Amino acid sequence: MTRVRYILPLIMAAATLPAWSLARPKVVVQIVVSSMRAEDLNRYCENFGERGFRRLMEGGTYYPESHYDYLHTSTPASLATLTTGANPSVHGIIAARWIDYVTNKVVSLTEDRATMGLECDAGVGNCSPRNLVAPTLGESLQQTSPKSRVATVALDPTSAVVAGGYTRNVFWMDAPRGNWVTSSFYAETLPAWLRKYNLSREILGYIPFLWELKYPRDHYLNSRATAIEFNKPEQLRRKRRQNRTAEPMTDTSGPTIPSGIERMLYTPSGNALTLAFAQRVFTMMDLGKDSAPDLLTVCLDAPRRIAEYYGPESMEVEDMYYRLDEDLAQFLDYIYAQIDPADAMVILTSDHGTSPSYDGGVFERDRFNAAQFQVIINSFLSAQHGSGEWVIDYEDNNLYLNHTLIYNKGLDLAAIQNEAATFAMQFRGVSHALSSTAMRSSYFGSGYGEKMQNSFYPRRSGDVVINLMPGCIEERPNVRSKSGSMYGYDTTVPLLFYGGGIPARKIGRQVDMTAVAPTLAYLLNIPEPAASEGAVLEEFRE
Repeated sequence: MTRVRYILPLIMAAATLPAWSLARPKVVVQIVVSSMRAEDLNRYCENFGERGFRRLMEGGTYYPESHYDYLHTSTPASLATLTTGANPSVHGIIAARWIDYVTNKVVSLTEDRATMGLECDAGVGNCSPRNLVAPTLGESLQQTSPKSRVATVALDPTSAVVAGGYTRNVFWMDAPRGNWVTSSFYAETLPAWLRKYNLSREILGYIPFLWELKYPRDHYLNSRATAIEFNKPEQLRRKRRQNRTAEPMTDTSGPTIPSGIERMLYTPSGNALTLAFAQRVFTMMDLGKDSAPDLLTVCLDAPRRIAEYYGPESMEVEDMYYRLDEDLAQFLDYIYAQIDPADAMVILTSDHGTSPSYDGGVFERDRFNAAQFQVIINSFLSAQHGSGEWVIDYEDNNLYLNHTLIYNKGLDLAAIQNEAATFAMQFRGVSHALSSTAMRSSYFGSGYGEKMQNSFYPRRSGDVVINLMPGCIEERPNVRSKSGSMYGYDTTVPLLFYGGGIPARKIGRQVDMTAVAPTLAYLLNIPEPAASEGAVLEEFRE
């Protein structure tokens, strides 16, 4: 009986162990599809091929209910969360711009006049991570394993710098010239292979002259289209392709998009271009070729621009996903042709979703006029406390007050903040408003207050932080849809882990996106980033 008592617990413990085992991957490839909602993969799955999105969904660990638990679901804030494992309240990135309370001047997240873009026009590409607060996963990998190589690729310099942090090999697109570049912060000169790649002008092959549907029209779930051409006879479209005329891709009711090389940033060509360059980086840096694990982060910024310009209900967004599916399949085939599938792990997710189009329904939704909001708040405070420039600026849900004026008038800052927050609630489109004082002095353990507090960073956040009503976005030229709210269409994204021995399974529980960085650190067998708040996903603990 004594032997049975000891054997039984061992049998029960063995039954709980996973039936699979993960080896440390030689390379991790993290792909971030900007503005992808959680529902998009299932919505368009029927028209996906076998080797793109569906390969990851059906062959890897798929979390369809992953969430960012904060208000400021912007690209910089969420890329920082993905790479640091922390909320904005800890990693400090609340927006691409904010106000310095000492100088009352705008501070850019990545712009750095002490640096210069390499082989760029003056003033272009002068970027650095000096305003980043929290270390990234790539930094942790480099510190732990100096022989590891870390690279980051994005069209947008802000995306590249935030995702790359204080690592080397951070590249972005100089759109006016059509070159892949970096700044003097990261390197003294461009690598020889990169200069050769730019000189080849391969980029010219990605410039879209027309945007036509990839599949027959009856394959599409969406019906609204602005840039896509499908009403002209095929012989006319063929003639235009032969002439390769660069006519505008928009009608009179659509948004105005740039011409020339910059046009591709607003079409599926932006994704194809980014993934093609990521392949080149993978090859030229010999990623995954030795025992030291490597990390490649690829930020796809074009989907965000397409969703903003045309709306998530558009045929442009749907067609973009079908084309991205094909580009992704080619990229994955390339990676797994270079590296044994057991040694290469791919993570695909998004930085945020996006709102419904303000003009996508029977009636147009209200939009928030930020300029008018500033004027009215300033007029209110002037009526209460005398004329003056009470409001300095408004940036991404943050209202900044003039502290110098408040102190010079001998007024209590907290009282003025609370007055402004209370008055802001009367403004059309505003759902919630909290003062800086309230978020510093109170703890919100749930609901909207918790999400707003998770986005609050005292040194950079506004005196008043607002949340707009569901479906309401800021009024901006050429923008139909926007991220930056606490609602499900912005905060819920897909999360997929594939390769490296990861089993095929779909996990229905909700996951906080702060878990991504510590989970990858665990799989790489390195310390998690210093500011990480998230917990390792339980499905990966052995």
